[in-house]
Amino acid sequence: MEGILLVDKPISWTSFDVVNYVRKIVASGENKKPKNVKVGHSGTLDPFASGLLVLLIGKNYTKRANELIKLDKTYEFTIHLGKTSSTGDPEGDITDYSSINPSMEQIQEVISHYIGKIQQIPPSYSAIKVSGQRSYKLASKGIKVEHQAREIVINSLKIIKYNYPLLKLIADVSSGTYIRTLAEDIGKELKSGAYTTQLRRLSIDKYKVSSALKVSEIDKDTIEQNIETLT
Repeated sequence: MEGILLVDKPISWTSFDVVNYVRKIVASGENKKPKNVKVGHSGTLDPFASGLLVLLIGKNYTKRANELIKLDKTYEFTIHLGKTSSTGDPEGDITDYSSINPSMEQIQEVISHYIGKIQQIPPSYSAIKVSGQRSYKLASKGIKVEHQAREIVINSLKIIKYNYPLLKLIADVSSGTYIRTLAEDIGKELKSGAYTTQLRRLSIDKYKVSSALKVSEIDKDTIEQNIETLT
């Protein structure tokens, strides 16, 4: 069994949880031990996030992960103005920052500054490796981690709904973009502070979450029925 499988990752599951879950099902269907089955994914989603994971099943597909990782992605996300988080999301220490209540016009002006090619500094709580260790592991130990700015591209960034302190947006972005950092940068420019409370990946290039299987729907038969090939 080889190919790609679209899965809608639920909140609180790690990306590895989904990979491990599918690996066990594939292994059982092929009468193999899970350790002898290759399953990977094309880009991590944080535990607090939900949405599209493109799983790669089989040795010939896991080695092609970079082809999918480099594709543009679309996210729907909600940010909370007036507060900040040590991790940029609900799992960190939340701190009151400001009582400033930006107008819709002010927000539209600020987000227009983030369209196109921009420089972004990845967060310390990320999976980037530093001296062989994941950045988030170092940060969780209180070790200061500073990353260099990287060029990313934000193709579009639109407001869906605004009811202070919650601002809901949708963004189409290049690979390597951190939505948590984008939210924090918007909050800084608004002088209100901000962190991401909700994050959902809607698509990776042509692959849509609307076509993905929910974890509860996954079994040997649905994998066989929905597995796709890469051209």
